[in-house]
Amino acid sequence: MKKTVFLRDRLWQHEQLNFLLTNRVPRIALTHLMGRYSRIRSRWLTRLSIRVWRAFTELDLSEAAESSFESLHACFTRSLKAGARAVAPDPALMTSPCDGIVGECGAVQGQTVFQAKGFPYRLADLFGSEAAAAPWQDGCYVTLRLTSAMYHRFHAPHDGRLTQVTYLSGDTWNVNPIALRRIERLYCRNERAVLRATLATGHEIALVPVAAILVASIRLHALDTRLHLRYRGPNEIACDVAFAKGEELGWFEHGSTIIVFAPRGFTLADGIAPGARVRMGEPIMRIGPAAAS
Repeated sequence: MKKTVFLRDRLWQHEQLNFLLTNRVPRIALTHLMGRYSRIRSRWLTRLSIRVWRAFTELDLSEAAESSFESLHACFTRSLKAGARAVAPDPALMTSPCDGIVGECGAVQGQTVFQAKGFPYRLADLFGSEAAAAPWQDGCYVTLRLTSAMYHRFHAPHDGRLTQVTYLSGDTWNVNPIALRRIERLYCRNERAVLRATLATGHEIALVPVAAILVASIRLHALDTRLHLRYRGPNEIACDVAFAKGEELGWFEHGSTIIVFAPRGFTLADGIAPGARVRMGEPIMRIGPAAAS
């Protein structure tokens, strides 16, 4: 009994320290600093930084298309060798846009979604308005967390067209499970973008990349701009760009989170549950008969 209490206390202390070191700090200033540091072009400094990075994470570069990098930014945003990811071809399946760890997922309860057990948030707060959130009321969602060591590019989950991008500026709280259990409406507070798309099936979906501390920059191939904390362009960006299932859409400058939303009638694919690890191209949702009709 004493040992159980001791281990519980140690775990609580570890989580408290993690939270303090990654959140109770000048988050935005550190994010700007990391952005500048990551772009320093120096192969020896990059090798040293990667060595330190590997000491704290499970960084695996064996699938990377390049064997060396001129900057940390190049390593963060690395592409993969051809054939490193297989995309499920079944048109009844929507696939994961990225490598990630599944967080909360399942049915949207009216307008309510969960970031962690006991920590709900409203779709309207995440999307910026009631009207913007309406298509996914009572729909289906999957939260995908990318760790800093993972592949950071994201891809199309199905054939379709990107129709609109909305940029919502905000903070840069850490998005790890420790912070998600402490900060209410965290995803709604952080910088994020809403990518609205229409699938070949006619369904409308949304991908919501959410920034975090050390990462507040998103690059989309469809836009001739980079969305980041110093972005001062229009918040609503109309576009009409076709994409094929598995096609690369853009990338994060570091690890973060993508929340996938689909309308009512979509269901979770087999094996999709909190804690599951998925790779880009693996099924995350099924377009059921009712939705397809």
